[in-house]
Amino acid sequence: MADLLNLAGRVLIAFLFFAGAAQKVFDPAPVQQMIASIGLPVWLIWPVAAFDLIAAVCLILGPGLRGWALALAAYCIFTSWFHWQLRADPWQVTIVVKNWAIAGGLLVLAAQGPGRHAR
Repeated sequence: MADLLNLAGRVLIAFLFFAGAAQKVFDPAPVQQMIASIGLPVWLIWPVAAFDLIAAVCLILGPGLRGWALALAAYCIFTSWFHWQLRADPWQVTIVVKNWAIAGGLLVLAAQGPGRHAR
């Protein structure tokens, strides 16, 4: 049962990164605006979209899972910086906390490994 729950958790977390990749590809303007707002070049959206997609696939299939989970945890913590807008939009703080919670789940996954259901 633990291995099936591990796989289900990996799929649910991966869905978030699949959706992020799709959003960046099909509606890049909002993310490009956030990237530009901190002085980074907007073309960074494309390697980030590829990272989201590849990481999501690797979370589900399991190759290099521990490394991907650690990288995604760091990514979640870093991207929470874009949402730290307490005065401008307090609701964004909820996104920060969700990013930290996802990072926590990814750290547990990195410690636990993929279980039996991995390629």
